[in-house]
Amino acid sequence: MMEALAAWMLAGPALVLLVGLFFLPVFAVLGIALTDWQFGASSLAFVGFGNFREVFVDEGFRASLVNTVGYVALVVPGTILLGLGVALLIESGQSCRAFYRAIHFLPFMATLTAMAIAWEALLHPTIGLVNQSLASLGIPTANWLRDETTVLPVLAVIGIWQNLGYAMVLFLAGLKAIPQDLYDAAAIDGADLWLDRLRTVTLPMLGPVTMFVFIVVALRAFETFDTVQILTQGGPGHASEMLLYTLYRESFEYLRTGYGASVAVVFLVIVVALTLIQARVMDKKVHYQ
Repeated sequence: MMEALAAWMLAGPALVLLVGLFFLPVFAVLGIALTDWQFGASSLAFVGFGNFREVFVDEGFRASLVNTVGYVALVVPGTILLGLGVALLIESGQSCRAFYRAIHFLPFMATLTAMAIAWEALLHPTIGLVNQSLASLGIPTANWLRDETTVLPVLAVIGIWQNLGYAMVLFLAGLKAIPQDLYDAAAIDGADLWLDRLRTVTLPMLGPVTMFVFIVVALRAFETFDTVQILTQGGPGHASEMLLYTLYRESFEYLRTGYGASVAVVFLVIVVALTLIQARVMDKKVHYQ
C-alpha cells in the first residue's frame, strides 16, 4: 500500500501535466471541431461531423495533403542519406571533426524564421545569389518560390538542410557505439572493402538509430509551417500549401475555427497512424543486439 502511494505521488505531477497539456487540449479541439464556432464569436452551434465532411471534399485540403506527403517523401530519405553520408565522412577523417560537426549542426540550432528570411534572399529571382551564380555559369535560372514546378522541391531542400545536422549527430553517436570487434570479424570473413563493411556491419548496427531518425524527421516534416508562412504563403496557388498552414489559415485568417479544428483532428490522426505504421514496419527489420 505504501509503495503504491509513493508511486502515485512520484508519478502524479507528470501525470497531471500530461493530462493538462496534452489530453485536455486534444479533447477541446475535438469538441470545437463538432461546432461551427468562429474565432471571436460569442455563440456557436453543434454541427456534428459536418466540418469533417467538408474537409474531405475540400480541394484545397486535398492539395495540402498531397503537398505534405510529397514534401515528407523528399525530406525524410534525403535527410537520412545525407546525414549518414556526412557522419561517415566525419568519422573517417582524423582532423577538424569538431569543426565539421558544429558547421553541419548549426542550421538545426538556428531560428527557423531567420533562416527562412536568409533563404528568401538567396532565392530572389533577380538579385539572389543562387540565380546570379547560375547565370554566371550559363545555366537557366528560375523564380524558385513562385513556380509551381520548383517551389515544393525547393522547400524540401530547405527542410533537408534544416534537419541534416540533427540526423548527422545521431548517426555519429550510433557509429561510436559499434564495437571494433565486429569490423575485425568482418575483415576475417572477407569483408575487406569499405562497401562490404558498410553493408554487413555498419548499416545493420545503425538500425535503431535509423528508425529513430526516420520517425523524428518525418514528424518534423509533417509539422512544417515557418518556411511556408514566410516564403510562399502556400502559393503559387496551392502548390506549396501544407497541412499546418491550412490549419492556421482557416482558423486565424478566415476565422473558421470549427473547420480549422477539424483539420487539426484529421492531421493528428494521420500523423499518429503513420508514426505507428512506420514504427511497426521498421521495428521488424531492426537489429537491437
